[in-house]
Amino acid sequence: MPAPSGSGNPAGLEDPPPDWKTFTTSDGLSFDYPPDWTARDPGGALGGAFVDVTNASGKRMAELRTNIVTGAECIEQYPYRIFDSQPLQSLLEPGAADHAAPRFVFESRGDDTGPGPTPTTTAAYGITMMPEATGALACPMFHLFLWPPSGALFGGTYDPAKNLTPGPPTLPYLEKAQRYAATQEYQQIRTMITSLRPAKPAS
Repeated sequence: MPAPSGSGNPAGLEDPPPDWKTFTTSDGLSFDYPPDWTARDPGGALGGAFVDVTNASGKRMAELRTNIVTGAECIEQYPYRIFDSQPLQSLLEPGAADHAAPRFVFESRGDDTGPGPTPTTTAAYGITMMPEATGALACPMFHLFLWPPSGALFGGTYDPAKNLTPGPPTLPYLEKAQRYAATQEYQQIRTMITSLRPAKPAS
């Protein structure tokens, strides 16, 4: 059964600590990140942002991509869990009041009991436009949201090899993901991703 929505942080969004840094993309998005982490966009010929955020150990915690074509098909459905979920009103496009606000979500698909991840069982955190699933099965994860001229993503795949998780390494992968949602590192990632917002125009 899925965990209750918002179980990772029932109090909702948290303001970033005052010593956090801010990164602003060339196409108008800003987010805050811990002072000992690094946000880097090497640029490229494809257009859009291509930002990798790494922690103090150099492990990638999240990636931000813009100018991505959005679109989703629900061909199959899978067992799922929701470890955390929070609406992000700041990313609701002007004039899109008939759409639900994008959500930050930490969720999984699949039900393998091994230490994983496996090709059929994975967990990820990011921003989605999809409504929360109900029932026993859900469509594939779709961590994209609308951002002109097309779409964007900001998130990452949970991997116990890079995401510091308490407990023995033999624990089932989905139990590791559930434990990770209670860690300080995850809360830093959550605070960073949910701080994403349209950048203020230059004065």
